[in-house]
Amino acid sequence: MRNSPLRIPHSPFRTPHSALRAPNSPLRIRERPISTEPISSPRRTAGRSRACLCAKIADDHRGRDTVVLDLTAITPIVDYFVISTGTSGRQMLAIADEADQALKARGQKRIGREGLEGGSWILLDYGDVVLHIFSEDSRAAYDLERLWADAERVDWRAELGLPQP
Repeated sequence: MRNSPLRIPHSPFRTPHSALRAPNSPLRIRERPISTEPISSPRRTAGRSRACLCAKIADDHRGRDTVVLDLTAITPIVDYFVISTGTSGRQMLAIADEADQALKARGQKRIGREGLEGGSWILLDYGDVVLHIFSEDSRAAYDLERLWADAERVDWRAELGLPQP
């Protein structure tokens, strides 16, 4: 008998996201085409400014190695990742709370929040912007910058007119 690769008829890697959701599940995956809008379009400009604001808040609260990744040309799920490293759980919570308050004041509704009690990774999801606040070990382990290496890095300091460090 010849060895053949294992075939999984209903592999999630071949199934559209909408088919993975249970019929009455509240989980909704935002499906939209990959953005071909120019960077100056109002929707992309608003998301980019919110991402830069999150980066500034993380930096103001002494988050380290804060980066903004523009994912609009790569995935339809999210437009921008903001990634920062906190040195303690308390600092990570402070960054998350401040970013949440600032975006709420601008009328941006938070869709999801994860990891507040874990102390190694806090994620705040605002639809087009996702803020990741990692501990040093978790950031090295997940290495999102390498995973999304094709993404353009946004110079958030230049976007906000701030001096380079």
